[in-house]
Amino acid sequence: MKHIYQEGSNKDAPTLLLLHGTGGNENDLLSLANMIAPDASILSVRGNVLENGMPRFFRRLAEGVFDEEDLVFRTKELTDFVTESATNYGFDRNRVVAIGYSNGANIAASMMYHHDKALHGAILFHAMVPRRGVTIPDLAATSVFIGAGKRDPLIPLEETKELARDLERANAQVTEFWVDGGHQLVLEEVEKAKEWFDRTYRS
Repeated sequence: MKHIYQEGSNKDAPTLLLLHGTGGNENDLLSLANMIAPDASILSVRGNVLENGMPRFFRRLAEGVFDEEDLVFRTKELTDFVTESATNYGFDRNRVVAIGYSNGANIAASMMYHHDKALHGAILFHAMVPRRGVTIPDLAATSVFIGAGKRDPLIPLEETKELARDLERANAQVTEFWVDGGHQLVLEEVEKAKEWFDRTYRS
């Protein structure tokens, strides 16, 4: 998978897995990661699917309707790629925290829904429930920050609440932060995500 790896100055910090939104690429979230954890190593990945020329991490059938077969395949593809990258670059596979926005947040959530110990933690900005009717692995060792907009035209408020409930039922430690805006990512969410990251991984 096309990607960027940057080794950080703090070997004790988790490695950040950066996952862009629809139409983005592996450069999109670098500045975001620098705001949240400037000393952490970074693995930033470009989605392998194109929708009207725009990179995504998995196909969808319509707005908000995922191609579940492709989702499952691409989730395994990404999970395996992170494992391979840990070997290639020498970072701790058990200490990977995803930062995803929109489509990238959805596949990060899917990693947790489908694969045991796929992520040590995750920052999910404007995410949806990736799949229903699956048994989620035990997430007792996993912390998740969810940033969401109360007026997001693409993701109903209850959808985000359902995502949080699913993760909590699987024993994840979930922190929700809501802004009054829509689907766009705002600075206030990033600042709260940084506070959460520092509290969770630096205390």
